Amino acid sequence: MSPIGQLAAVTLDAPDPKALAEFYSAVTGYQTLFASEDFAYIGTADGSSRIGFQRVESLKQPTWPGDDKQMHLDFSVSDLDESVERLTSLGATKPDHQPGGEKWVVLIDPAGHPFCVTTMA
Repeated sequence: MSPIGQLAAVTLDAPDPKALAEFYSAVTGYQTLFASEDFAYIGTADGSSRIGFQRVESLKQPTWPGDDKQMHLDFSVSDLDESVERLTSLGATKPDHQPGGEKWVVLIDPAGHPFCVTTMA
């Protein structure tokens, strides 16, 4: 069966889309493709991989751990400890609850979204 469509982007809600786009641009190395007060895109130069950020003034931050998170991103890294140190210096926080052992670490981005870094690529 042929696909109906292709994934164009994953979009995260944020009270400040430009600031969250800058954070994830530093995480991924993606460049800014578009930025306004209400929406921002970062992605690869050819646009084949994109992350969007849309303004939601009344964003209710998910809790970790908790049932109210909707989704999260996972990033493959070569050195877990070094990556966590770099990410926290950019504004991520590391919650106490860490179910991943030595294989992955849960972090919280500046807008409150959980995301993971892992060596299990």
